[in-house]
Amino acid sequence: MEEDTKPLLVPVGGDESNYGILNIQFNPEDFKGKRPFHVEPTNIVSVNDDMQRVTDEASAMNKRIHYYSRLTSPADRALIAPDHVLPAPDEIYVYSPLGTAFKVDSCTDGYGKNSSIVTIFMIWNTMMGTSILSIPWGIKQAGFTSGIILILLMGILTLYCCYRVVKSRKMIPLIDTSNWEFPDVCKYYFGSFGQWSSLLFSMVSLVGAMVVYWVLMSNFLFNTGKFIYNFVHDINVTDIVPGTNGSNKVICPSAASSHPPQNRSVMFSSGNDTGFELFEEWWNKSQTVPFYLIAVLLPLLNLKSPSFFAKFNVLGTVSVVYLVFLVTVKAAHLGIHLEYNWFTENDFFVPEFRILFPQLTGVLTLAFFIHNCVITLLQNNRNQENNVRDLSIAYFLVGLTYLYVGVIIFASFPSPPLSKECIEQNFLDNFPSDDIMSFVARIFLLFQMMTVYPLLGYLARVQLLRQFFGSAYPSIFHVLVLNVAIVGAGVAMARFYPNIGGIIRYSGATCGLAFVFVYPSLIYVISLHRAGQLTWPALIIHIFIILLGLANLIAQFLL
Repeated sequence: MEEDTKPLLVPVGGDESNYGILNIQFNPEDFKGKRPFHVEPTNIVSVNDDMQRVTDEASAMNKRIHYYSRLTSPADRALIAPDHVLPAPDEIYVYSPLGTAFKVDSCTDGYGKNSSIVTIFMIWNTMMGTSILSIPWGIKQAGFTSGIILILLMGILTLYCCYRVVKSRKMIPLIDTSNWEFPDVCKYYFGSFGQWSSLLFSMVSLVGAMVVYWVLMSNFLFNTGKFIYNFVHDINVTDIVPGTNGSNKVICPSAASSHPPQNRSVMFSSGNDTGFELFEEWWNKSQTVPFYLIAVLLPLLNLKSPSFFAKFNVLGTVSVVYLVFLVTVKAAHLGIHLEYNWFTENDFFVPEFRILFPQLTGVLTLAFFIHNCVITLLQNNRNQENNVRDLSIAYFLVGLTYLYVGVIIFASFPSPPLSKECIEQNFLDNFPSDDIMSFVARIFLLFQMMTVYPLLGYLARVQLLRQFFGSAYPSIFHVLVLNVAIVGAGVAMARFYPNIGGIIRYSGATCGLAFVFVYPSLIYVISLHRAGQLTWPALIIHIFIILLGLANLIAQFLL
């Protein structure tokens, strides 16, 4: 049996597993599979039948191709059919040794049939996440003018680094990288260190996102439950926090306490005081509600396949569109409240430039983060030559959305009577729980996050357990231990540190250091050096990008 798999022809100079044509080194593991061969459709009998049969001539060609494949090792590309002789996608068949043939409906080479518009929309939808809720707070931390500049600069910088990720596979010579992801590229350049470090930083981004989701879901569930209880029992409740008067009320929860707001409210209408106090005792934002979510989400995390939840991805688009609509309506009613002070601060306005600006760059690193999956998204683009253009348009639309929401919320925040410092890390917290439009937004976001959360858990499970145990579902015990650890981290954060802006900027700066700044720049410099094309300007620019990423991470812990 071992002799049957051994190549008949071995390249001169050594082991066939290490050398290919012209004695150039290859790694057979890099070739995921062999290229398809072509049998004319006339050699298929009864192509309209469910079970298609192959003629003797086609069967002979099948055996001939298998013979050629044994002449050399898989790493030797000398006998691989070139692209121009491969059949069209609608003429590809899979041939079985038993004589059956099945037509392949999808196209070849791993490329999909998505148009450029669909590809742009997919990237926009994937990148738009919970970070949009913290953009107004980030602008407040950086200052209005510097915040706008930073959003533009970070968008351009992350786009360039993402472009380097897309091009990284193409710069590897003499190896078929069509099925590679970015971690495979990291492994090629940095060995096992690149493989395990990319896994580590990818897990940081996934678990960080899941922790943020848990904090937000606790927040949205608390406010939704509070609204429903008050509406059903006809209770008029006023939160004990500073705020504006009128129908478009804006509140300042952080002014009432240095800690995140809890159940601070007073009931003005007559009713069952005991029942209301009991409800507030058992329906607490940080002490009880985060634990209630365990009963719903932990069982969903243990499902073998979360494909059912992938059908609800459209809710992400609906949620973002509704947030843009909410922001526009609120701004129309509240008006614009701006005052320009470059470095001085007063009771109601913040300077145009603040030393806390790295907190915004940390949030933006995660807000523009798509580098670990951009290759997969662009691989489904019908026109591969438009990948760079489509990626640039998607980044432009994402940046425009962040700018619109951040600038409008900051500019329309009513100062006076409230200070701009009152803008919360989740800007929906600046609207009371009985605000109808905010209630609808929380319902949308809560349901969307409850469907996306199992998908994130599945991705974390696949990446981690497959690396250690060779299977994404080794046993229910392994999966349960991992999910309990992830859920425990979310509950702990929601209980003791429910600050999504802080969580986003820490996790964004950490995973961004590797995937956004370091690996794309290092890989580009190394590839240029190996090709003998490295110049001093290119080296200096990309070292500067790496230093920016490192400074971005360090600054999160200093400010």
